[in-house]
Amino acid sequence: MELRLMSGQIRDALQAEANALLAYFERRVEPREDAADLLAETMLQAWRREQSLPDDTVEARMWLFGIARNVLANHRRGRTRRTALMDKLRRHLRDPVAPSEEEAIAVRDAVARLDPKQGELIRLVHWDGFSLAEAASILGVNASTAPRPRVGVPLEVPLADKWPVG
Repeated sequence: MELRLMSGQIRDALQAEANALLAYFERRVEPREDAADLLAETMLQAWRREQSLPDDTVEARMWLFGIARNVLANHRRGRTRRTALMDKLRRHLRDPVAPSEEEAIAVRDAVARLDPKQGELIRLVHWDGFSLAEAASILGVNASTAPRPRVGVPLEVPLADKWPVG
């Protein structure tokens, strides 16, 4: 955002405090390169709230640093969420969740032998994570009349040779 597009009072306040705000962020974030982005976000937030800018220079400085503090807090929360998500993904990728190739082929073949709509319903619910109602909607059928996946009969028979139950 270019400062010349702002009204005089907010532009003057931001020009006066830009270096101090940048230093504030540089001392508090890693990597330091994030400081420039946080300064830009602070300027944007200040511009959006321009009508709240105090007339007094000292109060305007404090107001800008209050905005900067909130921007920094949001940045830290976002970083915490991203780190937690990356950790969760790493744990997930460490533990194999896919069946063996032999299992996958047997299940795929068994599902392929079902009525096409029932097979697709099973794939949408069990492989793609949709609820029965969502899968029915995708298939363009009423959820109450959607072919219910009867795993016991159609799938058990073709799979019984490879993986007997009990």
